[in-house]
Formats: sequence, structure tokens, C-alpha cells
Amino acid sequence: MQFVRNLESFILEKMSQTKIPGIAFGLLKDGELFYSKGFGFRDVDSANAVTPKTLFHIGSVTKSFTALSIMKLHENGKLSLDDPVGKYLPIDLNVKGVPVTIHHLLTHSSGIPALAYAEAYIRGYFEVSENWLPISNPEDVISFMKDYEDWVVSKPGERFFYLNEGYVLLGLIISKVLGIDYKEFVKKEIFEPLEMERTKFCDEEILKERDIATHYVHDKNGNLISRKPILGITSDGGIVSCVEDLSKYISMMINRGVYKGKKILKEENIELMEKCHIRLPYHTFGNDSYGYGWMIHPNFLNRKLIGHGGSVLTHNTYAAYIPEEKIGTIVLSNVAGYSPSYIGMYALSLLLNGSPEKLPFLKYENILKKLEGKYETYKKTMTYYVNKKGDNLFVEYKDKFSEFSMPLFFEKEENNLFIFNTISSGRRINVEFGIDGDEIWMIVERYKFKKVRG
Repeated sequence: MQFVRNLESFILEKMSQTKIPGIAFGLLKDGELFYSKGFGFRDVDSANAVTPKTLFHIGSVTKSFTALSIMKLHENGKLSLDDPVGKYLPIDLNVKGVPVTIHHLLTHSSGIPALAYAEAYIRGYFEVSENWLPISNPEDVISFMKDYEDWVVSKPGERFFYLNEGYVLLGLIISKVLGIDYKEFVKKEIFEPLEMERTKFCDEEILKERDIATHYVHDKNGNLISRKPILGITSDGGIVSCVEDLSKYISMMINRGVYKGKKILKEENIELMEKCHIRLPYHTFGNDSYGYGWMIHPNFLNRKLIGHGGSVLTHNTYAAYIPEEKIGTIVLSNVAGYSPSYIGMYALSLLLNGSPEKLPFLKYENILKKLEGKYETYKKTMTYYVNKKGDNLFVEYKDKFSEFSMPLFFEKEENNLFIFNTISSGRRINVEFGIDGDEIWMIVERYKFKKVRG
């Protein structure tokens, strides 16, 4: 099947380019898992393969489970989304005189910028940073946050600031309301009815697992370095799962809160989770927003895409679905490389018989690929190189006595004319590229260059 060939070729190409040892992938159609496959190794040293049952740490995809749990309590009258956080927890969250509510935490709109507890904890745990934060339980996050006042930026509800700490507080609110541990509630009310038998939290239990992907980081030379599984994260990013289990969760969301006849949440509350509550400050497709535990892309190929990524620095995840089409995808990887969200969106585009090359990120990738190379002026009087580093192009020059490297920032494209800008000697300047048939040229200030090789 051409669809499968195109998809698998794309995945393997990106794994090779960004040195990803293993990926687990799943695709849902008509609300059911219809294609799943493991690519590469869950552990390189033992050469054990990834399968759809292989466990990965799903990171912030956990937030949708926490939001779903809050919505179940809201549905059952246990709490109100407008309740202030201080009603349940010993922390006074009043931002610019306005109480922060459960709704504000769900939508990352408290007005508090990211305090980076998770970044410090994870990077310290994996020994890749000197910034170490010893957080041993969720209550420690409350203590960590208590000096937040001097860091607030806006009133609640006005601005999106992704706040891991807020979802830790939501987990604590669930525990406070019910009198049981957050993890026990999620297991009983979500994992068990959805038959997610391999799904668990990142505590000592996962150390007994055999079919779990090894955590890897890349060193400065691109070599793979293994790391032990991270423990101790909870309601903001602590779930460990696999493609087969996550497909059941996505199926439930696609089928409006129902799985095999079991109602997990009312349809109206599923739709409330998928509502565009606050606009994101960055846009891939236009009008991208945040709901309750999900990113909302209302203009993905003229459909509404619901999705979320997750990362614990090593394992990276993307889970998404399009309700109206009853399709979805899950992508799990065991090192930071090519974005799982790009793989997932590529797959959904193929499934919709679309043109993946028109997706903004692929279009940008293809532009950079075309423009990379060696450039020369008239009669080879000067030579510049255009090199891709990360997601950006750099114009570079080097001789025996000097060298420079200018980053280029994409601005716009008009009829095969590509405008970038950069800073030179304190001035903002444009760098233009043009494509005329097989010829590619570049203008930097007073010089015109032509590409002579890739």
C-alpha cells in the first residue's frame, strides 16, 4: 500500500537524519487502531526492538489525563472549574489581585510564567545540567512556588504561559477533594475502564519492566548516551504507556467520552476540553489555542486537530486526533530528535489524502534544504557558505585570519523569492534568496551570489 510505504519511508528517513534509535507509531481510523509498528531499537546495546507494546515515558501528554480527571470531578459536582486554588491547597495564588482558579491552571493562563521546576529536576536527574532541584513529591512544588509573586506578568486569563507547576497543583487538588492519591484515581477511573493494562506512573514499578525503552540523550558529538529511567514526576508528566494503550485513550476521546459502551465523560465535557480557551503566542496553522490539557489547532488542513506533545528530555511523545474524521495518531521516541508531532501530522495528512509537503514545517524544511550550499560571487571573487544548524540557516565565511557566522530568520516567501533577516554590525538587514529554474541566488547587502553546489 502506497500510504504505508510513504509513511514508513518518512519515519525511517527522519530517524536516520536525527539519530533516533527507536520509535513506536500508531494510527487510528474510524476511531480504532488500524496500523501500528515499532521502528528501530528500544535498547541499542541489546538490540531489542521497539514494538507497539513497548513502554515510553509520555511526558506532558499526561496533562490531558489530569484535565480529564478534573472534568470528571466537575461533572460529578465535586468541584467547580471557577473554584480558586486556595480553596483546596495551602498556597495563596492571587495574581495582580485576581484569584487563580482551576480553569486558569487547566489553560496555563494564571499569569505566572514557567518557573522551570520540571526543567531543573529533569536535567539534574539526567546529569546534563548543573541546575538541580530536589523535588521528591508534589507537595515540594508548593514550597518551591511560594515566592512566585515577583515573577507574575499578567492578570489571570489574559496570557498563555505554559506552567508545569500548575498541573502539579491540579493533581494535588484531585487528591484533596477525593482523599485518595491522584495516581490511584487515574488508575481506577481511566486506566482500568479503558483496559490500559500496561500503563502506569513513573515510580519504582517501572524498574521491573523489561519491555521499556531505554532513555537516551545525544552528547555534543551526536553520540547516544543512555540514562536511567526518571522517577518522581506525577500529574504534569508522569505517565508511562505504549501505542496499544494510548490508542484506547484516543479512541475514547474520538468517540466522545465512550469506550466499549463505558462512558468515561459526558460529550459536553469532552467538547469543553477541546474548546479554544486561550490563544497560543506561537502559531503553526493560525488561531492555535489551548483547551483543557490539549493543544487546539482549528485550521489543520481545514479540520480541527486536537493534540499534545510530551518530553522528559529523553523520551518524546505526540498524541493527536481529529474528531470529525475519527482519526488519530500516537508517536513515541526514546531520544530527542525529529519532532514526534511532525511525524504525527505528516501521517494524518497522508490519511486525509492531503499533501504533506504543504504542511508549514515541511515546507520550511524543504526551503532550507534547497538553499543550503556553497555560493560564489562574480567570477568566484568571494565564497560564502549557507549551512543549516538546527532549524535555522547560517551564512558563513572563513579565511586564514577571520571568520563569521550570521543566523538567518525566515520572514516571508513571494513567488520563489525567500526573504530572511539577520543582524550585522548592529543593523537589521535582509538576506534574499531567489530560485530561477535550476539557478539559486542570494543577495547579502551589496553582493549577489550564485549557488554552485549543495
